[in-house]
Amino acid sequence: MEWKDKVAVVTGAGGTLCSVIAEMLAAKGCKVVLIGRTVEKLEKTAQAIKAAGGLCRIEAGDVTDEARMKEIGETVCKEWGPCRFLINGAGGNNIKAMSTITEFDPRELDGTLPEGERGFMDIDIEAFSSVLQINTVGTVIPSRIFGAQMAKAGGGSILNFASMNTYRPLTRVAAYAMSKAAILNFTQWLSNYYSTANIRVNAVAPGFFVNERSVKYLRTPDGGLSQRGKNVMQHTPMKRFGEAQELLGCVEWLLDDDKAAFVTGITVPVDGGFLASTGV
Repeated sequence: MEWKDKVAVVTGAGGTLCSVIAEMLAAKGCKVVLIGRTVEKLEKTAQAIKAAGGLCRIEAGDVTDEARMKEIGETVCKEWGPCRFLINGAGGNNIKAMSTITEFDPRELDGTLPEGERGFMDIDIEAFSSVLQINTVGTVIPSRIFGAQMAKAGGGSILNFASMNTYRPLTRVAAYAMSKAAILNFTQWLSNYYSTANIRVNAVAPGFFVNERSVKYLRTPDGGLSQRGKNVMQHTPMKRFGEAQELLGCVEWLLDDDKAAFVTGITVPVDGGFLASTGV
């Protein structure tokens, strides 16, 4: 497939995984649009791309802000042409939407949990809603805006980001698990809808790749494994965390209209065997 000069839009492009995906697409000759809320993170990705001779542009914005996404879409289409590849990588969690305990404690009912402990009854509902918003609506909005460009141009490929939580809800992260389960369903729905527009829609479900957020829960300050990290290792046959580069083969395949011409509506786990293991 010819990648050169195709427009690739990457949301969450300042993150650990999507920054590497953006760099790969630029190395293939794509004109890469870096979208994210934190300009400093996007600048690091842009510097890496430019240092390697690639072409990119920074467009700061929140993927749940439809007006801003439309503005970005119109500007990019006018100056660079229609989007050909969309990577919906923006998302995240919120510590206020997470419980600190993993099962119901009667003390939740009368507010007598120890200070700093938080049960399901104590979760901040606004934080809970914000996690659902960024991970679900933050995928829907770019898929509409940049999907419209693809449809008008005759085709394209959309790649969404699922998670291990898509298949198995991990403890403490109810909002995140709920939102990532929705991504698989939406990917299937959208692949059906966009099929007549020659747009393929798929998703990847990364296993445990340590980033700025997850390192706090998976590792100890001295670089060892936290108890949660040890639990992950117990369920991961390959006995290690993933490296960002190890996601690229799957991503490239799913985006490639020659190699994956008849592939749409699937979610591919890249997880070191996590889903295949019960840990027993």
